[in-house]
Amino acid sequence: MLSDQSAATVRATLPVVAAAIGDITERFYDRLFTAHPELLKDLFNRGNQAAGTQRQALAGSIAAFAAHLVEHPDERPDVMLGRIAHKHASLGVAPGQYETVHRHLFAAIVEVLGDAITPEVAAAWDEVYWLMANALIAIEARLYAEQGVTAGEDTWRAWQVVGRVEETEDVATFRLRPVDGAPAPDFRAGQYVSVQVRLEDGARQIRQYSLSEGPGSEVRRISVKRVRGAAGAPEGEVSNHLHARVHEGDVLRVSPPYGDLVLDDTDADVPLLLASAGIGVTPMIAMLEQLAGSGHRAPVTVVHADRSPAEHALRADHEAYTGKLPDGAAHFFYERPDAGHPAELTGRVDLAALPTAIAAGTRAYLCGPLPFMRAVRAQLIGHGVAAADVHYEVFGPDLWLAQG
Repeated sequence: MLSDQSAATVRATLPVVAAAIGDITERFYDRLFTAHPELLKDLFNRGNQAAGTQRQALAGSIAAFAAHLVEHPDERPDVMLGRIAHKHASLGVAPGQYETVHRHLFAAIVEVLGDAITPEVAAAWDEVYWLMANALIAIEARLYAEQGVTAGEDTWRAWQVVGRVEETEDVATFRLRPVDGAPAPDFRAGQYVSVQVRLEDGARQIRQYSLSEGPGSEVRRISVKRVRGAAGAPEGEVSNHLHARVHEGDVLRVSPPYGDLVLDDTDADVPLLLASAGIGVTPMIAMLEQLAGSGHRAPVTVVHADRSPAEHALRADHEAYTGKLPDGAAHFFYERPDAGHPAELTGRVDLAALPTAIAAGTRAYLCGPLPFMRAVRAQLIGHGVAAADVHYEVFGPDLWLAQG
């Protein structure tokens, strides 16, 4: 891992670099997009760039990786690296792009920190960068090999929309089949695909959407929530494009499946808790379908939070698959319950309000807004669930992971 000399230098300079990392990443992206405008147009999420969340995630992940190296010199933060690598693979990131990032990132570091970047400091942080970059390149190479694709060359495949269903006012489900007639790639329940669309200004923007149906069919299903602009945040470019312009018969460019929020091979005899909020329901539906199909016999507690029953996408699937489990129970929390669902729980998720206690040895899977997942994780740990048994997926830049 990190050499002793570099470890000492990184440990001494980490507070200074961490304090300036926000400015560094801002300068980095400005330099990168000036030199390579096509990356903002066709690779990076313009919405996340405008909101600043991608910059926060990059800054946090670099600082967290460096801190891990100096605090745990004999360990590699594989959870962090794996999460990032899956996202990169879904975008078709190629090894050569790490050199481009390195060039502009280190130029930004020198711009921000100036004379503080001595040759010794530069060499130490260069070592940190390439340890992280080479680890990601290796993991991504394995992911590409598993899918039979080459980085940056054949990420995208044409899929035709063979069905569209309006689940709620803001959620539409698209059923997709490969145009070439070849078999669809296998996937694991909980994984996502990237969808690339051409927008009116010519940009090819990419977004990730969880597969909202379990494995076993040649048709793939994604359920897309329209992101409406609010409180100064822009509308979702791709989600609004899909809702307004994509219908049965249209063709989308779709990546192979990626993502590390998947059921563990040892889950068969383990009590499970699947907790979601809003559109975070999508990977949970795929997991539930797989569990129901495999005859999972251990307890499965399903928890979902939404604004109202009318806004709860895929509710029928939520109930149906839970009902097929020998020991499954679903509990829905709504901010605004209605008369048609009087038995539902009101307000934010409160695990103490469930009729049965969380079973010992429970393994939990979470998906939804970050504040929701933080709150549920804290409650689970309070109920005796081991921190290592709480797994999650963030839709968008993973600020939680970046914060360590």
